[in-house]
Amino acid sequence: MDLNWLRDFECLSRTLNFTRAANERNITQSAFSRRIKALESWVGLPLVNRATYPIQITEAGRQFLPVAMGAISQLAETRQAIRDTDMGDSRFVRFSVLHTSSVNYLADRIEELQIDIPDLRTRVISDSLSSCCELLIEGAVDIMLCYYHPSVSPRIDDDAFARKDLRSERLIPVAATEQAKHFKWNLNDKSGPPIPYLAYEQSSFLGMVVDSVVGPKQMNVETIYVDGLVETIKRRLLNGSGFAWMPETAIAAELASEDLVPIGDESWSARLTIAALANPETLAGQPLALWDSL
Repeated sequence: MDLNWLRDFECLSRTLNFTRAANERNITQSAFSRRIKALESWVGLPLVNRATYPIQITEAGRQFLPVAMGAISQLAETRQAIRDTDMGDSRFVRFSVLHTSSVNYLADRIEELQIDIPDLRTRVISDSLSSCCELLIEGAVDIMLCYYHPSVSPRIDDDAFARKDLRSERLIPVAATEQAKHFKWNLNDKSGPPIPYLAYEQSSFLGMVVDSVVGPKQMNVETIYVDGLVETIKRRLLNGSGFAWMPETAIAAELASEDLVPIGDESWSARLTIAALANPETLAGQPLALWDSL
């Protein structure tokens, strides 16, 4: 059982609307619905009556809701107490960050910042967008690092948290050069056999961005692999297994060496912004110094 399922159910019980709840949880409606069904399967009873409008929480759901909320609260308090004991002092700057941003941006940026802040200590929690947001809102981290895209952005109170845009990024469709040239893969060409597609999980941030890029466009592709991690998909790309959308910073070396090549024009790309969010009024010491240096 996933803690996110409990958070999803609490949100749905409050909004009584799958679309609004999914938006609040920063995931697609289809992924949100699957998680609610997974929770119902775990409980063994329907928690939601979907036949009414608006939806209604069943009797089993009403009995389960306070248990779910109590579990969320207790786990959050326990997690925070452990973190406060283990590493919550001001010596550490605590980040929540999407895994891709951690690998392709934050690690190198911290190396640069340590030149100006020699005794800098950081602790990074890599997680999903919704979990990163929750950690920031709960005060479990000092700074959140994430991608922004017009169609998929973290739901954070703009009045409570400051935002710094750090750099731009492109998400582009690429494939191994040898296979792309041999099979003449091109997203603008609808003829020929389908292009093998290495896809992101639909509920992941990059998966949602790709959905917004593709939109109503028709693609002659066949999904052969689904994963939530850029690094895993990149490995399959380099093996020539198919094509995928990749953050440009994650494949800069491979593009320069021509091991990977784009297989679509600019209309198939998406512009992303890497941004940092924090509440500067709650920061002091190293966290504040680092925030000011970003």
